[in-house]
Amino acid sequence: MKALVTGATGFVGSHLTRLLVERGYRARVLYRSEKKLSILADLDVEAIAGDLSDIALLEEACAGCDVVFHVAAKADYWKDDDRDALWRINVDGTLHLLKAARAAGVRRVIFTSSASTIGIRPGGEPADESDRFNLPPQRFWYAWSKVKAEEIAADFAADGLDIVTLNPTVIIGPGDINAISGSFILETARWQWLTPMSSGGLAVIDARDVAAAHLSAVENGRSGERYILNTANLSYREWYQMIARACDVRPPILSMPNRLLEPSARLIELLRALGIQTPMDANQTRLGGAHIYFDGGKAQRELFSPSIDIATSLRDTFGWYEQNGYIKRDLIARLISLI
Repeated sequence: MKALVTGATGFVGSHLTRLLVERGYRARVLYRSEKKLSILADLDVEAIAGDLSDIALLEEACAGCDVVFHVAAKADYWKDDDRDALWRINVDGTLHLLKAARAAGVRRVIFTSSASTIGIRPGGEPADESDRFNLPPQRFWYAWSKVKAEEIAADFAADGLDIVTLNPTVIIGPGDINAISGSFILETARWQWLTPMSSGGLAVIDARDVAAAHLSAVENGRSGERYILNTANLSYREWYQMIARACDVRPPILSMPNRLLEPSARLIELLRALGIQTPMDANQTRLGGAHIYFDGGKAQRELFSPSIDIATSLRDTFGWYEQNGYIKRDLIARLISLI
């Protein structure tokens, strides 16, 4: 079977491409950066240079493929500041890719969306695929761009294109070169017991399980359906304690009261206005008191069961960062460890 992967040099895309090759697929990858393509240098893949703005090129890339995995996206959801790029890549790029897949007669498209398009339920109850997005679009532009991309996918599905949409929660694991969710690990490794914790929680899954779910979706996913991919719902206290154990540092002890989330968000807005980048954007900070939990039961019944527990995933992630020079044991980190 021949497969095209967009975003193959990214975090999820690279794991997926490796798994495809392991499973005997003939893999074709679309890439933009020659430098990033080196992450796949040891794999026997057909590489096509280009991006999601060139429909003719996308038709060429889709030609002869049985399945297309549309993984490419601008996924800096902790930053959420380049709105034009988010829309151009996540929304317009999806439209162009699906047009190309339809024109090329692709049998099935697996579209990688995000659990951020699912609505948040009050009181920490896990949300499922039936919950509609319920955050202010202007404050959560990444999530909104993925909502609109899903709407485009739904339109194509209604018109006869075979599409399965996957909605992974927060993704961790080795190989996150952009440190999107990996920033949790990097910041905790540096600030250790001084890392502030808010009262909410998050849902999380390993990138290797996300890749496995993509392959299962080819044969087992139902056309037109969405599937939340999730391994565990964790309070931030549980989450940071697990990260601290993985990094072999003392666990955080500082709790941030909910009443400080809004002032903290405003401070982040001020810092960014001054050109100072922060690990998380203001609106994500405002959500620090929410339990953003998801029910991955549908995917686990129909597609796969996650095989990598989160403690193992965190250890593997930290180990990869350490081996690749991301863990900086600078003066601040050394002093904190002595206090």
